[in-house]
Amino acid sequence: MSTTKCISPIDGSVYAERECLSLDAAREAVTRARAAQKAWAARPLADRTRLVMGAIDEIERTRDRMVTELAHQMGRPVRYGGEFGGLKERASHMAKIADAALASTVVEDSPSFLRQIAREPHGVVFVVAPWNYPYMTANNTIAPALIAGNAVILKHAAQTILVGEHLADAYNAAGVPEDVFLNVVLDHDTTGALIAEDAFDFINFTGSVGGGQAMERAAAGTFTGVATELGGKDPGYVRHDANLDAAVDTLMDGAMFNAGQCCCGIERIYVHESLYDAFVEKAVAWVNQLKLGNPLDKATTLGPMANARFANEVRAQIDEAVAQGATAHIEKMEADDGGAYLTPQVLTDVTHDMRVMRDESFGPVVGIMSVKDDEEAIALMNDCQYGLTSAIFTADTEAAMAIGARLETGTVFMNRADYLDPALCWTGCKQTGRGAGLSELGYHALTRPKSYHLKKA
Repeated sequence: MSTTKCISPIDGSVYAERECLSLDAAREAVTRARAAQKAWAARPLADRTRLVMGAIDEIERTRDRMVTELAHQMGRPVRYGGEFGGLKERASHMAKIADAALASTVVEDSPSFLRQIAREPHGVVFVVAPWNYPYMTANNTIAPALIAGNAVILKHAAQTILVGEHLADAYNAAGVPEDVFLNVVLDHDTTGALIAEDAFDFINFTGSVGGGQAMERAAAGTFTGVATELGGKDPGYVRHDANLDAAVDTLMDGAMFNAGQCCCGIERIYVHESLYDAFVEKAVAWVNQLKLGNPLDKATTLGPMANARFANEVRAQIDEAVAQGATAHIEKMEADDGGAYLTPQVLTDVTHDMRVMRDESFGPVVGIMSVKDDEEAIALMNDCQYGLTSAIFTADTEAAMAIGARLETGTVFMNRADYLDPALCWTGCKQTGRGAGLSELGYHALTRPKSYHLKKA
């Protein structure tokens, strides 16, 4: 029997270990979920919504568990209070729009015909969740999938296996039947076998490009829908008319929060030449105020990366860039241990020939380049294999809309970054993958259309 371990980035110790289900046990779990789904879908929408929101209340009641376990599992400093604010905001919005989003579209209701398009739950939804925002990313699909009448099977990342258990405890405590929401621990082979056997009716995967490709390969020929969100190399652009201080504060927070471990975190910044020197000076000062240290210490503002392996990849990108002529502005911090604790870095004199400006870093490093105008900024922002979000800092809304129309990303921000608005569709293009999360379109992704053409006379 294989096991899954969570190695804490705090000290490298084994924080949690769980046995993986055998293939037969995993099949049996899917069978239970499929058997329970019909009765769950038959319950009134208001009832399903109430129980889902009850789970959110249960997580709030046990928030201390969330905060402490996140610090141990993936290094999030306790001072930030876990992820409850974003979790509640997203679930509450999806609950609020459920009636309208899941309502039938009536084309005709006359004495002769009733013609309408209804929304049907897929059945069993498989959620494969990442470790970096383990509550919010998982629940982006779990909550609306359950509200829509699906059963959900959750496989959480090894780094955050206790999050899956906490979510299952909360949903079950709120009254969602245990077979309607199941948390499972699976290895890669069992996961692939289940998908290839057409065990699921819809799959939502958040993770690496390689992981997304593995999901699609496993599902090939099954016609199972696979939604993927595979990260990014998100750019920010500071125009000549931007509020400089606001741009620095927002972009640097977007680059450094959560130790840079955010799919929509800022990894590249392009600044109009008239503001470039001032922006760099302020950005360096902003990063130098961070306190790298143990995430259990409330004074810590920057914790370790989730795994030393991830930190070593960021170090390699930084070292390669410096060897190719980049300038590193942040001196090594005292807590930097050469392992998971990594000094955040600001790089200038960078080019797109450097991996740090091309490949996803997923860590606390950002490269800053000077640009002469919008045209150069647009070309550089689009010179990327990913397409999740982009951020434009300007006082001109029309200019932001015109620039945004030419950017190859799923979301365009103006004067903000690194935020997921649950009323808007969370989606991407290029190597970021393809899917539709949250908003009304999130419900459409988690259901299928069913047409009714009824002749009355």
